[in-house]
Parts: sequence; structure tokens; C-alpha cells
Amino acid sequence: MESNIPIVGGEEPTQEAQTTAAPHTEAINGASETVTTQPESPVTTELAAHAPIDETADGSMQAILDQQQDEPAVKKGEILEGTVAQTTPTEILVDIGLKSEGVISDKELSRMDRETLDRLKVGEKVLVYVLNPEDKNGNVALSLSRALEEQDWRNAEDYQESGKIFQGKVDGYNKGGLIVRFGRVRGFVPESQVSRDRRRRAEGGDPQQKWGSMRGEEILVKVLEVDRQRNRLILSERDAGPQMREQQKEKLLDELQIGDIRIGRVKSLADFGAFVDVGGADGLVHLTELSWKHITHPREVLKVGQEVEVEVIGVDRDRKRIGLSIRKREEDPWMAIARQYQIGQLVQGTITKLTKFGAFARLVDNPEIEGLIHISEMADSRVNHPKDVVKEGDVVTLRVVKIDSEQRRMGLSLKKVSSPDFVESDYRRATAAPVAPSPIDEYVDFEAASLKDDERRRNDRKKGGGKKSGKKGTRGGGGFDEFEDEDDY
Repeated sequence: MESNIPIVGGEEPTQEAQTTAAPHTEAINGASETVTTQPESPVTTELAAHAPIDETADGSMQAILDQQQDEPAVKKGEILEGTVAQTTPTEILVDIGLKSEGVISDKELSRMDRETLDRLKVGEKVLVYVLNPEDKNGNVALSLSRALEEQDWRNAEDYQESGKIFQGKVDGYNKGGLIVRFGRVRGFVPESQVSRDRRRRAEGGDPQQKWGSMRGEEILVKVLEVDRQRNRLILSERDAGPQMREQQKEKLLDELQIGDIRIGRVKSLADFGAFVDVGGADGLVHLTELSWKHITHPREVLKVGQEVEVEVIGVDRDRKRIGLSIRKREEDPWMAIARQYQIGQLVQGTITKLTKFGAFARLVDNPEIEGLIHISEMADSRVNHPKDVVKEGDVVTLRVVKIDSEQRRMGLSLKKVSSPDFVESDYRRATAAPVAPSPIDEYVDFEAASLKDDERRRNDRKKGGGKKSGKKGTRGGGGFDEFEDEDDY
């Protein structure tokens, strides 16, 4: 068989040459393709068989790659919790869980106050903000102040989303409204978002006169807008009011007890009473609880913004209502009646109202007290209607005929003023030392005078000097007992 290997120089090629140069044809996937293979040198094969395997370079590189994959990456703007690892006058190293510590630079430290710096001890847990994941020195640059500020912004966003109420202090002001610190972020409360009560107190032409006195005051606000890019945080005291009052009202309803005394501020007036703020919640002082004297509208005794002392007289936790009284904090004028007036005493009264059974008169020296002149006490003769004797607005002299402090009633008489049977008692009162007589003595004295007066009238009737009435409903004689039964008084 003839060989395909060319012969050079008439010599038969050596085994090495044949192995080195011989091309051959192989069939690959049914196609004929010429493949030239380079045989290994016997020396190379020998060295490769006996030489040790060197994995140092490739193994170290893989280990580094594996370590980098295991090591958590940090991003700019992240807030991390770390531990102070080392402090120096120029920098602070913080362990944030990486192979190397993060660095707080001297520039950052120079902006911190002494109190904050003193707290940065080795081992202290701190929040840090990633300024740069890798600075020019290959370190993670960190900031403490930015972390706190960033946390405040996030808190503001949380308050905005949840609608929670933030409690802070008025830190400053400008011509448009109030400045409130939200942590390290400056929040702004526009004048339109300031509460009505605070706006009512804001008087003056310039910001100092208008808002200056409010600096340092507590304030409750809701977050309306958060815009970190524009460094804009808008707050509202007005929107926080209803929600806060409801929360405070529920708290007050749990705390308040009947008989508690509070200092409140009048919030508004209505025909039926006044609403008074007693610490974040409004209670109602009904018209009848405003004063011991008769009034027709709260404006007669109160004005909006006025401070008043009130007593709790009702707490309805189911309906969330608070009942208050102002008059209970004042002395009941009827309790002083026994000290100031005695049966049979002469007083001045102003006629205030006429009814079919008598006339009401307000005491001139004690306007809170009204007494009734029963129709039987109008005159010695029969009276068909009080208008035949007096009219509204008349100021007349009257004699006290009955006092009932418990029922809050006083009986007055017009016909007994000039009775001769009271001359002696009137003289004794006028000339006696200014010592209040015993109510019992006064009552006995008046009864004796009344008996004499009744006896005189009976004698007059026997002589035909008095008119006799047999009609049903005639109010004659000692008719005060009939007055007691009148529903109108």
C-alpha cells in the first residue's frame, strides 16, 4: 500500500516526524473534514505527569470573589445601625457589618455639639447615613446628623400616611405663620392652618407682635405635605384640632367625676347655654346653670374667650357629653335669705310680672331674688286682678310674709305695709342695735301682728265696714296657703 506522507531527501521519516506532521481526515456527523492535531512532546508529557498542581492564583481570586459576594453591599442614602469601634480626634470608626469599618469624618464631627460627641463611646449603638459607599480612600463615608435628619423625614412621612397627631413646640415664626421643629426638620404652619384660638390672639402689624408671644408654646399638628427634595414640611394645627379634641374628650370622660372643679374658657354662646373648654373638651353650661338670677341669654353674663370656674354636674360617657355649672361656684342667694331678711321686714321691690293669682316683685337690694305678692295680699279690699293695683316696672314697698329657702320662695305683702299692728315691730327694728334677731322671735312677732290685723278686719266686718265675698275662688284672709298650691310659681 502506498503512503500519503510525503518523503523528504529519500529518507524515511522518523516516528517523531510522522507523529508531528501527519494530517488526517475524520468523518464528523457524516461529512468529511480534515483535522490537524498537534501531538504533545514526550518531554512535556513527562513534566506534566510529575509536576505539582499550582492553584494558588486561581484559588485566591475565587476566595476574594466569594467573600465579596457574601459581604452585604451598601448604597448611598441607606440608614444603618452600627457600633462605635474606635474614636480619635479626627474621625470615628463605626462597625456596620462589613469587612472594614465605616468612617465619620472630622468635618462631620465639627458640626456636632459637645453633648452628642460625649455620647459616642466605643461600643455605643448609633444610626448612620451612607454618604458614599466608597470614598477616595476606599472607605464607606458615614454621617450621624444626616441619619437623624433622614429618620425625621421618614417619621414625617409616617405621620402623614397614618394621620397621627404630632406634639411639638413653636420654635419660631415668619410673616406667613409659625415654625415648628419636627425633630431636626423645620416644619411650617401657614397662618391659614393655625387654630382659631391662636389666630384670635394674634394681634399686631408685624410678625413679632403677632406671633412673638407664642414662641415656646405647646402645639398639636398634623402633617399635610412632605417634600424632601424642596426641604418642605407643611403642618396644620387646624386639622389636628377636631381629632385631638375627640381624643382628649374621651380621656376627660374617663377622668371626670361629678363635683370636680375646673377652670375653663368660654368657646361659644348659644340661646340655650354656653360651651366651655375644660381642657381639650367642651362641656355645656345650660342657661339655667349660668347664674342664680334669671337671664334670657348667656351674653348677659359671659363673653367668648372669658375664663370661668365651673363645676361638673353631669358626665354621660355613652353620649360623650359633659354638663357644667357656673352658678354652683357662687353662693346661692337663697341661702343668704335667712341672714338678710326676716319675717315682717319691709323691703323695696320692682314689679316684674303680673299673673291672675298675683304679681312677682324683684328685690331692689338683691335682684337675684323674686317674691310673690299673692292677690290676697294686694289690698284690704277684694282685688279682681293685680293690674288693678300695680303694673310692671313699679317700685313699691313690701313686707316679707314668708321665706322658704328650700323651695326657693318668698311671700310678700302690699296690704300689710301700712298696717298699724306692725308699728311697734317696725320701731323696734329701726332703733335696735344692728344684731340680727332670732328668726323664731321674728316669726312670733309677725304672727302676733298678723293675728291682730285679722282680728281688726273681723271686727270691721261685724260692724259692716268690710266687704264679704262668698264667690268660689275668692282669695281673701290669709291666702298665702293658696299661693303655695299655684303651679305657676
